[in-house]
Amino acid sequence: MNTIIVTGAAGFIGSKTSQKLLEEGKQVVGIDNMNDYYDVSLKVHRLERLKKDRNFTFHHADIENLEVLDGIFQGSKPDAIINLAARAGVRYSLENPHIYLSTNAHGVLNLLEMMRKYGIKKLVHASTSSLYAGQKMPFSEDLPVNTPISPYAASKKAAEAMAYTYHYLFGFDISVLRYFTVYGPAGRPDMSIFRFIKWIDEGKPIELFGDGSQSRDFTYIDDIATGTIRALKEVGFEVFNIGGGKEPRSLNYVISKLEDYLGKKAMIDYKPFQKTDMTETSADIAKAGRILGWQPLTGLEDGLMRTVEWYLENKHWLRNVRL
Repeated sequence: MNTIIVTGAAGFIGSKTSQKLLEEGKQVVGIDNMNDYYDVSLKVHRLERLKKDRNFTFHHADIENLEVLDGIFQGSKPDAIINLAARAGVRYSLENPHIYLSTNAHGVLNLLEMMRKYGIKKLVHASTSSLYAGQKMPFSEDLPVNTPISPYAASKKAAEAMAYTYHYLFGFDISVLRYFTVYGPAGRPDMSIFRFIKWIDEGKPIELFGDGSQSRDFTYIDDIATGTIRALKEVGFEVFNIGGGKEPRSLNYVISKLEDYLGKKAMIDYKPFQKTDMTETSADIAKAGRILGWQPLTGLEDGLMRTVEWYLENKHWLRNVRL
């Protein structure tokens, strides 16, 4: 596979995955609609590095626009697609559920149709650990995920179902990746770790939903990107957990480590726990290890330190980033 289309290429996971593909000598065709769900300056920051590589081509386009997609696919003749374009954010999906279904489900349908039209056989599709709500832990891929508790999770479930349908009908080789809480340098400002760092550093109260005892299987961005690329392997149709795979850590623990690394004390503004949130996530990653040969390499403490270091190095412009 020499030419890979990466949708959501200006996004957190998409940009890091594109960077690693370029380092492997691949031709990367990036697609992103550059929407303003969060501050676009972060997307521009990520793209600047990618555009320095002559093997990277960028299209400012939306996967919901089938006509535009058709032109991109016709011109690029990709060997595979890594679909990282999505409307993210569980809480915001309650406010605007329509765009979640149109991007996360209909947009995926458009990509599958492009695969059918242009004879592309491989898709790596980003899904979410949010589908495991209510299941016993650690979450394994064979658990039933039929009761999503947010429009975001429901739209991701719809995309998984559509992907399987096209695998069954047309023999597409599809890896579905259920990511667990991703963090790291140049992360999304709507996610907790970016916000916590910025608020602690600026002396502003942290908005904490619940008492902070809720825990997550935090996964460092480089590990996520490596697992995504490993999933280009021929598998038929498989679902893989891509997570930290260790004991979940509480938000209170994360806050305490960020206080240590920043040398500042956090002020906390406690908010009611959100009904759409999960109290704990924990990934069983044995399947990804067995089939993809993937294991996460970065521990939470090291990952948090690298994230704080990146923030401090870029603080001069990050202070203007909208949260």
